Amino acid sequence: MNLLLPGMYMAADSPLHRLDPRVKMGASLLLMALPFAAQSPLSQVLLVGLVIAVARLSRAPLLALLRTLRTVFWIGFFMFFFFLFTTPGEVLVNIQGITLTWQGLLAGATQIYRLCLLVIITALLTFTTSSIQLAHGLESVLGPLKRLRLPVAELVMVLTIALRFVPTVFDEIEKLVKAQRARGADFRSGNPWRRMRGWIAVFVPLFVSAFRRAEELAIAMEARGFRGAQHRTRLYQLSLTRADWLAILIVLAVSLIALLVEQRGSLL
Repeated sequence: MNLLLPGMYMAADSPLHRLDPRVKMGASLLLMALPFAAQSPLSQVLLVGLVIAVARLSRAPLLALLRTLRTVFWIGFFMFFFFLFTTPGEVLVNIQGITLTWQGLLAGATQIYRLCLLVIITALLTFTTSSIQLAHGLESVLGPLKRLRLPVAELVMVLTIALRFVPTVFDEIEKLVKAQRARGADFRSGNPWRRMRGWIAVFVPLFVSAFRRAEELAIAMEARGFRGAQHRTRLYQLSLTRADWLAILIVLAVSLIALLVEQRGSLL
């Protein structure tokens, strides 16, 4: 596959790969929330500049990184037209009672921008962090919840396994689509109902394969004596380095500047 799908890890020796997973997860959450808190153009320029710099540091193939946006194409398409037709404001076009506004056009474009930014940040996180590192980081962050007798380790394991199988599912869909097309299936022509019926031949074997993989994984875990997280230790312990602290300071500084610019713009 030539996509960097959310959940896919590609081994490399970049500055981002060497950062602590807790730092990367915290920075990702902060950068995902920033477009909603700071909406001024200058704030968005700072945010986009930081994301581009992070992408360069991660050594992710730019074309493959941009192709991850294909995974949310239809979501972005429906979001754009929803805001385009439902946002009131200055009329741009009026066709037989259907009104399009400048504010709706701007709102739709803003939502697509935010969605694309979320996907790219998520892809960068999973591209530079393996599933084992993500599990270790999540378990460390959610560790205090163990005092409430919550099965933190088991929940983290389930989330990690689900994230790990995302690229596998996409790969399986790609193979099934190619196999059905080789048998004469057509997914692009005809009315929407006919197209949906064509996709049944893809999703039925996909679900069968997913359940089979889940059963095989459960049997493999039982055969290896998996018994949860009781008395479990780790070979590598997480600890923050100078690079981690520097990354924290950079992300916090950019976020603070963006929020200050937003507040100053609102006062003016």
